[in-house]
Amino acid sequence: MSYKRLTPCIFIDGGKAVKWFDDRSVVADDVIELAKQYSEKGADELIVFDLSNSDEEHDESIDLIRKISRVISIPMIAGGNIRRTEDVKKLLYAGAKRAVLNFSKRLSIDLIEEVSKRFGKERIAVSLNDFDALFKQQHLIEEYSTEIVFMHRLDLNSVINVTDVPCVVLTDTMEQTEILRILKSDGVKGVSGMFVSSLDMDFNAFKEICSDAGIQMTSFESVMEFSEFKLNEQGLIPVIVQDYKTNEVLMMAYMNEEAFDHTVKTGRMTYYSRSRKCQWVKGETSGHYQYVRSLAADCDRDTLLAKVEQIGAACHTGNRSCFYTTIVGTDHDAKNPLQVFESVYDTIMDRRRNPKEGSYTNYLFDKGLDKILKKVGEEATEIVIAAKNPNPEEIKYEISDFLYHAMVLMVERGVTWEDITNELADR
Repeated sequence: MSYKRLTPCIFIDGGKAVKWFDDRSVVADDVIELAKQYSEKGADELIVFDLSNSDEEHDESIDLIRKISRVISIPMIAGGNIRRTEDVKKLLYAGAKRAVLNFSKRLSIDLIEEVSKRFGKERIAVSLNDFDALFKQQHLIEEYSTEIVFMHRLDLNSVINVTDVPCVVLTDTMEQTEILRILKSDGVKGVSGMFVSSLDMDFNAFKEICSDAGIQMTSFESVMEFSEFKLNEQGLIPVIVQDYKTNEVLMMAYMNEEAFDHTVKTGRMTYYSRSRKCQWVKGETSGHYQYVRSLAADCDRDTLLAKVEQIGAACHTGNRSCFYTTIVGTDHDAKNPLQVFESVYDTIMDRRRNPKEGSYTNYLFDKGLDKILKKVGEEATEIVIAAKNPNPEEIKYEISDFLYHAMVLMVERGVTWEDITNELADR
């Protein structure tokens, strides 16, 4: 396996993050913020274990997992308290890349074939406590899963010698030398546990240590040298910065070679200040960091485009973007499809918060959920009828009507377009 991953883990108990399976000491009250920090600081993946015992607690944990998936930009796998196919479905629909079945439990062994065939082998992982579990269930694991989360590092060599299924080793060791030894194993795709889940873990610094030890890590690596860029007379290259999700242009700054190398090395946008004559990390004083998602050069190689995850405001004035002053332009209706959806949704939300006399939207909210559901059903039927009409204009009208009423329902139930697009992206 070429590249190894650092995968912190979160154990959820009672809505809080605790230390370990058998140690319920609270390490973080805010599970979502903890996951966000791991994602922003350079983790490659996240494992979440639900330690609940009841269905009610399990559903609460799944709600947390869903919220986690909305704030992180790294893959997440999740497991714990899986008793039925529906539990696997809930985890995957909550945003987990894979669901982890605990093969120390008979229920999980009995479930694996069904859930693998229903959701796909690539969506299923298996957790093992020891080599014996692999020995007894090897055929099921290899046929119906694509990853092993191995929780007993002492038997690691036995595991990787008998199966080609890649392993993530979950260990309670805090010894750096032991972590390096684990990562050097050919069958290991990554390491998780206490060491990489430490609250002060510097993922980028540890990846450097791993690289120095000959371990190939998942990290940024530029395919172009800085010397290949066309620089201005000051030896700098301009960088246009965009939000990686929305493509909103946030700012423009400059890099010298040192700033470029530091950006690639740390994953945090770093620039050169022409006024202060020094390098600066965006967000170092304000906390408004920019985490690199991609860097691209233009056709002339004299400008860079950085797509980033922006924390807070990009502009020193407190505005989201530095480009907030329109100097030429005309009023016109937005035609960007995604912006239209967001604009209509925002208008509906505003009607909910600030009722307007005579508003049809407010009429629907006043009548309640049953009325909204009735209208959604009616409009869906109208689409079916319109689809039989050879004139496409009618179906356009009916779909628009349906989408409007669906958005009223979304606001009523607290669902956003981001929730919908994230769900579609996960499928």
